[in-house]
Amino acid sequence: MFQSLCSKDLQPDIITFTIMIDALFKGGSRKDAMDLFAAIPAHGLVLDVVTYGLMMENLIKEGLLNEFENLFLAMEKSGCLPNSGMLNAIVRRLLGGGEIVRAGAYLSKIDEMNFSLEASTTSLLISLFSREEYKNHAKSLPKKYHFLEEVN
Repeated sequence: MFQSLCSKDLQPDIITFTIMIDALFKGGSRKDAMDLFAAIPAHGLVLDVVTYGLMMENLIKEGLLNEFENLFLAMEKSGCLPNSGMLNAIVRRLLGGGEIVRAGAYLSKIDEMNFSLEASTTSLLISLFSREEYKNHAKSLPKKYHFLEEVN
């Protein structure tokens, strides 16, 4: 369908690419989604925070954490800065996968950029660290979050 759009001299924009990438991930076609993402610059388009965020969330979801971190670094290098929503979504996805230390690094980025935690991120932190098996992991978060050790 996407090739059909391109062959009709229609110029898809970054939103069209993002929608198609999302559909490919949801359909289980990770390789196609990644190929389409890689093709965006060839179409003269600039990657945006929404498209990067979609890619990163899916990479985390699929356990491709090194690829996720490389993409995050590439995004920053390109001058595309993360926004609060993206960082909060990354933290939630990492926490949901038990990646406490990695989530802590992105909590630090939220703090460095003077962003706020979203209610859903705060709720997940409290829920996670109220469980006995995670209490001792609170120390691996930035100092600001060590109060979570005391959550019941």
